[in-house]
Formats: sequence, C-alpha cells, structure tokens
Amino acid sequence: MAQNEINNAQQTPEAEAPKKKSKGFMIVLAALVLGGGGFGLTKYIHAQHHEETDDAQIDANISPVIPRISGYVVEVRVKDNQKVKAGDTLIVLDNRSEMIAVQQAQAALTAAQNNLGVAQANTAFSKANVSSYEANITTVDAQIEAAQITLRRATQDYDRYANLIKDHSITQQQFEQAEAAKQSAERQLSVLRGQKNAATRQTSAANSQSNATSQQIGVVNATIQQRQADLENAKLNLSYTAIIAPSDGVISKVNAQVGQFLQAGQSLFSVIASTAPWVVANFKETQVEKIRVGQKVIIHIDAYPGHDFQAKVSSLSPATGSRFALLPPDNASGNFVKTVQRLPIKIEFTMDDQYLKELRPGLNVDVDVHLD
Repeated sequence: MAQNEINNAQQTPEAEAPKKKSKGFMIVLAALVLGGGGFGLTKYIHAQHHEETDDAQIDANISPVIPRISGYVVEVRVKDNQKVKAGDTLIVLDNRSEMIAVQQAQAALTAAQNNLGVAQANTAFSKANVSSYEANITTVDAQIEAAQITLRRATQDYDRYANLIKDHSITQQQFEQAEAAKQSAERQLSVLRGQKNAATRQTSAANSQSNATSQQIGVVNATIQQRQADLENAKLNLSYTAIIAPSDGVISKVNAQVGQFLQAGQSLFSVIASTAPWVVANFKETQVEKIRVGQKVIIHIDAYPGHDFQAKVSSLSPATGSRFALLPPDNASGNFVKTVQRLPIKIEFTMDDQYLKELRPGLNVDVDVHLD
C-alpha cells in the first residue's frame, strides 16, 4: 500500500505537464485565430470602401521636338536635362538655301507687281482708244446728218430743175449743175456712212481689247497672290531652320550634333512640360464597378515614402489598355484564354504639394481610391 502511494506521487508531475502544454497551445492558437480574424475583418471592411493598385505611374505632357524641314545642323543650343521656355531656340539648321528661296520668291513677286502696272497702263490706253473711236463716231454722225440735209436740198433742187428743164425755163447747164450737186451729196453721204461703219468696227475692236486687258489685270492679280503665297511659304520654311521649344519644360537627352543631317519629321528629343503631372492607374476590370469621377484618392510614391499626396479621380479610359496596344488581341483568331483586363484611370492631384514640381513621368506609385 505504501509502495503504491509512493508510485502515485512520482507519477503526478509527469501527468500535469501535458495538461499545461496543451493549455498554452490553445491560448496561442486562440490569439492567432482572433488576430487573423480581426485582421481579415479589417481588410474586408477596408476593401468595401477602398480600391487599391500598385500598377500606376506618374505621367505628364511630353512634346517631341521634330524638324519641319530637312537640313544640316549648324548649332545646338541646349544640353541634356536643361530647362527651357516656350519659343527658345534649341537647334539651328543651315538656312542658306531657304534664304535664296525667299529672294527668288521676292523677285517673282516684284515682277508680277510690275506686270500689273503694265496691264493697268494697257487697259487705260485701250479705254482711251475706245473713247476716241466713240468720239469719231459722234463726229461722223454729225457729218452724216449735215450730209443728209445737203442731199435733201440738192434733191429738191434737182427735182425742181428737172421740171423747169422740160419747158426750157432754165438752161441745160443749170440742170446739169443741180444734177451734179445731187450726185456729189449722195457720194458724200455714202462716204460718211462708210467712215461710220469703220469707226464702229474700230470701237468694237477697241472694246474687245479693253476687255482683254481688263481680264489680264485679273490674271496678273491672281499671279501676284500666288507669288505672295510663295514668298510667305519661303519665309515660313526659313523660320523652320530655327527649331524652337514647343512649351516650357525640361529637355531630355539631346540626340543631335553639329553637322548632322536631319530629315523632316525625324524625332530628335522631347520636352517634358513643366505643367502639373498626373497619375495613370491601371485597375483590374473587377475593381472599377464603384469607381466614379471625383472620388478622393490617396497616392503614395516610391520616391517619397511616407508622404501622402491628395488627389481625385479625373476620368476613366473609354477602353482597356489592351485595345490601344500596337497589336490588339483578337480572341476570334485562335484559342481563347480569358485574361483579366485593366482599365486606365486618370487621377489628378488636388493640393499644391511641395513635391509636385519634383515628380518625373514614369515614377511608380500606389493608389488608394476612397469609394465613399
């Protein structure tokens, strides 16, 4: 009996040890379960009022510097990462051929203007001729009227003398004189009518010439306008020999050297505009259901950790990013594999932050959209 009590006393501590270990494990497990549940609940509640993504970057206006005409570089006035103002000259091209083109266009314009003076003088001369011929016609008309009066009088005298000659009241000589006077008046009237017809034809020809010279003035005026356009175009090309900054900003790497031949339309480098940047966030299509324009956004930028940038949703893209790719996917062309699409959303900063001027396009950011 005593031996049994001794054995029971020795076995009691060993039996209590597993009980203590089991109790501690349950406490730790319960703490983990409660902590995990609380963390999960917090994340769930947060997810109901927020949409987040790290697929986002800073963006800004980037203007390419492109020559409008071809030419050789004679001067490069900027360096990499240099700040410039809109209108600053960046690169100067050889402009000798363009200056010659301007001089040629100016000479052609001067010649056309001189031709206009000649055409105007010819028109004035033609109009003067028309007036002269019309005056001649008026004079001939007056002479014809006088000749008709003379003929009428000579005819009356002839008729009277013809009656008198029958009864020998006048001499034969007097009758012949009256007859000669009548014939002379008739010939004179015929000559004057011929002169009038000639003057009329001359007047018609002068009118035609005057109309032609007047139309020539219109042709010369059109030529002058064309020459003026050629001159303006030549001056415009001359201005293009100075490549200027399209906006205020910072120059990227300058890819141009003195002596290099540049082709029109060749991209040289870019000017990153100094205007306010923005953020383009690519949300999954399953995230955009509750996102609306104007919602508050908190932005964290990797380059400035711990700093909150205030912003708002500005606009949503009309199509997913894949539709703007160089080779958009065509699901009808092969086996279909469903891929979650992303919709670009533009986000604008709402507060004047000291770091905004330091932001550079392409910086990675984390976006938190407040759905409430």
